[in-house]
Amino acid sequence: MSRSQARSCHSLVVRVPGPIDAGDLRQRLRAQARGPWPELAQLRLWEDALPFGAEHPDAGARVRQEAERPLHTTGLPLRAVLLRYADGDADLVLVARHELTLEQGLFAIGRSAAGAARTSDGSGPALDWGLGDPAGAGRTGEVPVVLPAQPSTGVRAGWRALLPAATALVLARYGAGETVDEDQRICDYLAGWEGSYGGGLLPLSGVGVLIEETGRGERRLSSLAPELPAVLHFALYDDGSASGVLRHDLGDLAPVVADRFASHVARVAAQLADGGERRLDAVELLGPLETEAVLRLGVTPPVRTGGADRTVHGLFAEVVRERPDAVALTAGGTSLSYAELDERAARTAAGLRALGVAPGSMVGVALERDADLVVTLLGILKADCAYVPMDLHYPEERLRYTVENAGVTVVVGGLDEAFPAVQGTHVVTPAELRALGGGAAPTPLPADGSAPAYVIYTSGSTGRPKGVVVPHRNVVALLDATRGDFALGGDDVWTLFHSSAFDFSVWEIWGCLLTGGRLVVVDHWVTRDTELFHELLVTEQVTVLNQTPSAFAQVIEADRRGSAELAVRLVVFGGEPLDVRMLTPWFARHSPSGCRLVNMFGITETTVHVTAHTVTPADVLAAGRQVGPALPGWTLSVRDPRGRLLPVGAAGEICVGGAGVADRYLGLPELTAERFVDDPYGGGRIYRSGDRGRLRPDGGLDHLGRLDSQVKVRGHRIELDEIRNVLLSHPEVSGAATVLNHEVPGDSATARIDAYVALRGQAAGADVLAHARRVLPAYMVPASITELPAIPLTINGKVDTAALPAPAPAPVAVRPAQGPGESVVPGAGHDPLAAQLLKLWGHALNAEVTEQDNFFELGGNSLLVIRLLREMRELGLPKVSTQDFYRNSTAGRFIELIRDSQG
Repeated sequence: MSRSQARSCHSLVVRVPGPIDAGDLRQRLRAQARGPWPELAQLRLWEDALPFGAEHPDAGARVRQEAERPLHTTGLPLRAVLLRYADGDADLVLVARHELTLEQGLFAIGRSAAGAARTSDGSGPALDWGLGDPAGAGRTGEVPVVLPAQPSTGVRAGWRALLPAATALVLARYGAGETVDEDQRICDYLAGWEGSYGGGLLPLSGVGVLIEETGRGERRLSSLAPELPAVLHFALYDDGSASGVLRHDLGDLAPVVADRFASHVARVAAQLADGGERRLDAVELLGPLETEAVLRLGVTPPVRTGGADRTVHGLFAEVVRERPDAVALTAGGTSLSYAELDERAARTAAGLRALGVAPGSMVGVALERDADLVVTLLGILKADCAYVPMDLHYPEERLRYTVENAGVTVVVGGLDEAFPAVQGTHVVTPAELRALGGGAAPTPLPADGSAPAYVIYTSGSTGRPKGVVVPHRNVVALLDATRGDFALGGDDVWTLFHSSAFDFSVWEIWGCLLTGGRLVVVDHWVTRDTELFHELLVTEQVTVLNQTPSAFAQVIEADRRGSAELAVRLVVFGGEPLDVRMLTPWFARHSPSGCRLVNMFGITETTVHVTAHTVTPADVLAAGRQVGPALPGWTLSVRDPRGRLLPVGAAGEICVGGAGVADRYLGLPELTAERFVDDPYGGGRIYRSGDRGRLRPDGGLDHLGRLDSQVKVRGHRIELDEIRNVLLSHPEVSGAATVLNHEVPGDSATARIDAYVALRGQAAGADVLAHARRVLPAYMVPASITELPAIPLTINGKVDTAALPAPAPAPVAVRPAQGPGESVVPGAGHDPLAAQLLKLWGHALNAEVTEQDNFFELGGNSLLVIRLLREMRELGLPKVSTQDFYRNSTAGRFIELIRDSQG
């Protein structure tokens, strides 16, 4: 039988005490033929004698079998089966179509209007918290709802208001205050006990509530298959008591989640039944035992490999003693052994002391990625100071603010890049520091794992960056938690790809050097050229690669085009959410047994990483959002806006505790108190991340984006990442971004969602928009889709929304091919090379380009440069480095550069 057939039927089971007159039952059923159902004159009463009593376990199984068997599409609208037991009693099982309602005197099966139920094809509302298995779709699970004694407010009138109210309150907590309005909808139910529930199937955020009056011994099913993802069916009895059952589609609701949801409805109903003031904020969803169990799910015991006072430079010294001659660092033409790196860092530390930098001070670092950068960071730690990394590509105002906010008096900078002058701050080069230090290393202080190791500045909601103070013990704990699982050791080769001002670099540098590996420092220009970076991965035989998903998408493209074999055995994703579907072409070329892909969720305030999940081809097919369980020593929980613990499956704010929680925000005590809080459940300090997620029954975490990525457009709450993921599911979309804009600033009535896509192949923006319309409800379809050659990224590899151009007024059409001899660029028809290059620039920038135009002034960015240079190579034009492009970013100069290269 089809699922739609099951949803079109309902059933009633009535216990009939003996002796039983089957003829009388048959006549009473056939009497309905005098009403609107003449077909029932042909009704047959099926009988079956069973060899056991009515209370035997097999009796219940046989009753369920008959009650849940739907009617055929054709045939009578009612089936009646009498099951006779050996003790003389019987069960009468009636299965009818929904439109059939028998007379009240004949047990009254039927139902009122169902409201917003599922359609016949099974589509309709879904439960975000259900964690159902798609393979189980179409099969029904059933969980009892054990209700308390009758409410103090009365018999049936009390239940009719209390049960929808209890369900609505539970759903409100499951939605973390978003799905159901706690302050309005629930209070509406509680305001008047009489008449709050008018009968029929009441749909509440994907869960139906059906309340029916019945006699003892009757068992009703509103539908043989749930009309919504889940239906709570309550029966009210003459003595004022009630019972309930939760029936759910296994594709929508996992059994363990269904069991918990049913118990929560019963628990909340019991609390509301006690009467009194019924303060909703005092109602507890989870009992003490379940609270303890959920908290325990999010805890992974730490891996203990040493004392609590270990430091980063102390662990490095241990590696130096074990592997003094092993290569620690490769940077261009420079190669340093562990002993050489240690010696240079010791002289750097001595130089800082010579400058009068006291232990515990903050030391600024503004260096490009090279050998001196790593030497300097290690030297600062050896001087018992904390490093404050700054990216030289940041605006001068941000650099000044960082120095002043951190109280930095010494900045280690390079010769080629002038650091902005800040009063009271001395800028010194790495070479000058080592010269000041001479050959003497400073006397180390006693190891203190609680001392700050670094301060990294992250974006702040006020527009000012905020400094996160991270102690040594956190970095040591991160290595303890991952070393064994990732099999990190002396045979590994890592890359330092990311800016030292991005905390991913903490993992890259110390993850490598504290486990004895070789660190390959990637030049700034190589990070901007995917082809060169891929060549470096091959040449250096890199085994451990750390990338943001946006950056790795480019590596996948380069790997797909190349033939050289990579040695990478471990790829760690971080920095932004991973859409696993982008990994399809990677798995087509690389076996998961040869190269492990690990999705790690993390935050600067919790020391780079919090969780780890190994991504498999099965994850790609499921398009899941799993980031795994907590790392050993870290803890996870999901809380609602009031800080209350949420159950498994319910989405809310991710809170992180344990070994990775940073000390504080530098100089921001109020913000520190707001985000770093004492756990009311006794788990120590936890960090409120601002990220949205849900805990799974196995302790794993689903990352669902930022809480602040939710926007509201004309009353609809919209998750921008959801729209972005739909765009990415189009086979020709290689990158996507979504933003909220206003045609009139500050006017919410003109709010609109604008999308940006990078395309491969022959697709156009109109094709992607049509795809979005097929997947998204009308209020989530972007108002515009702007086609870009690539989605711009920040230096940290995240989508750079500030670099997105103004949205296109309409979907970009497929560009028509130019006919022979047609001039595609004004004034360039006499110069074939200039015309070709200007056409390529115009295609990349989606603009008309002249020889006087500057690539970046027309909206170009680093990713567009990479795309353009790749297209040139594919057309057989001379190879140009990214550095040469930046030096010749005016079209006329670039044309001359190519002309000179051709000789």
